[in-house]
Amino acid sequence: MDKSIIKTAIPGPKSKAALQKQIQWESDAISYPKRLPIALDKAYGSYVQDIDGNIFIDFLLGAGSLPLGHSHPELVDEVYKQAKKLTLGLDFPTPIKEAFTEAHINMLPENLRNSYKLHFCGPTGADAVEAAIKLAKISTGHQEIISFRGGYHGCTNGALSVTGNRQMKKNFLGLMPGVHFFPFGSESHSQTSWVMNSQQLDAGMFLESALRDANSGLGNIAAIILELVQGEGGLYVAEKSFVSKVYRLSREFNIPLIIDEIQTGCGRTGTWYAFEQYDIEPDIFITSKGTSGIGLPSSLMFYKKELKNWMAGNHIGTFRGNQLAFSAGVNAIKIIKEERILDNVVKMSQIIVDKLNTLKIKFPFLGEIRGKGLMLGVEILDPECKDADEKGAKKIQELTLQNGLIIEVGGRNDTVIRLLPPLNVGIETVNESLLILEKVFTCYENLINEKSC
Repeated sequence: MDKSIIKTAIPGPKSKAALQKQIQWESDAISYPKRLPIALDKAYGSYVQDIDGNIFIDFLLGAGSLPLGHSHPELVDEVYKQAKKLTLGLDFPTPIKEAFTEAHINMLPENLRNSYKLHFCGPTGADAVEAAIKLAKISTGHQEIISFRGGYHGCTNGALSVTGNRQMKKNFLGLMPGVHFFPFGSESHSQTSWVMNSQQLDAGMFLESALRDANSGLGNIAAIILELVQGEGGLYVAEKSFVSKVYRLSREFNIPLIIDEIQTGCGRTGTWYAFEQYDIEPDIFITSKGTSGIGLPSSLMFYKKELKNWMAGNHIGTFRGNQLAFSAGVNAIKIIKEERILDNVVKMSQIIVDKLNTLKIKFPFLGEIRGKGLMLGVEILDPECKDADEKGAKKIQELTLQNGLIIEVGGRNDTVIRLLPPLNVGIETVNESLLILEKVFTCYENLINEKSC
């Protein structure tokens, strides 16, 4: 598979039947197939094939969990070899777990490699969020958490409690109390009316005022949790001055700073971790999606050695010893280093952003282009109202699928189209995807010219 090919209407007849069976058998909480109505058969690299034989460029990529694309042959070979030896090791030491630990520690900046301990969490990023919150509370003896508007940290109880999306919390009772949400200081100049940016508010000063004000309503703060690029929140990138102030305040008030690198970690933003671009040393940082390199579940929490009271059994999980994920992860890091994949992230990101900026001049419904590295998004606007357009973003996603490219929508009310290519994506695939986007934008422009705001 090296080119998208559409043979049927989308969904095709076989996919339609499979989707209908899924509706009959599975939970109503199914998400992706409701917006991307296809049934998958196989995949390789940047491409997936549905059961009707249609081939798509995949820029959803397992929600970013396949940094080297689908079924990388070297990683598949390593998983196969490991599967014949040991698949699950709980938290016992094993040779491949030791190699995985060393590989991930060695990807940290050299001056930080002896600063952190590593905790293996359950299979999801949300479990790492739970572990981080728990560790911060145990270490400080405090209960309350500071989070930020637009942040997404997962769907488990604690993770959902520190997530900004109100719709996700609707009708859920008993979420973790004591969470305070503050404005996120982003680089954005978006015209979206309900998202404040740095021109409207000094978010760092707002947080500082609350921490210093004896009547701010804050209690004893156990942690500050922060994403540096808000993936689900709309690809808003944290402004460096804002992060510097948050970091300084966390030091001054002795509050552990948790950096959520579940989406940004393992090279997605062009450095191994996004925090490297902000000159900070988090007390805790967590990562998951890219850790195995091949989509096998694994999540990690790194924490400063001086954090105390983390005792045996404080946070456990049966599947934290996934030897297949460890085997793939060791070799993914080897490939990323040997093939200088992070350089490719920076190069391909610039090519995509440059082309999107050119298209933005041509198409008035294209709003702000946001993100870092190969974690990019474009806000879709109503060309008359100049405000974010949920229906428009969903229509573009639909048209894009029909033309052979899988993308996600996200952000406030799903008004941002998101691009998550493999970190090793080639120029041919990037160019093909950009041609599809230009074709779709032209088609969409023809549709909207028949209506007004």
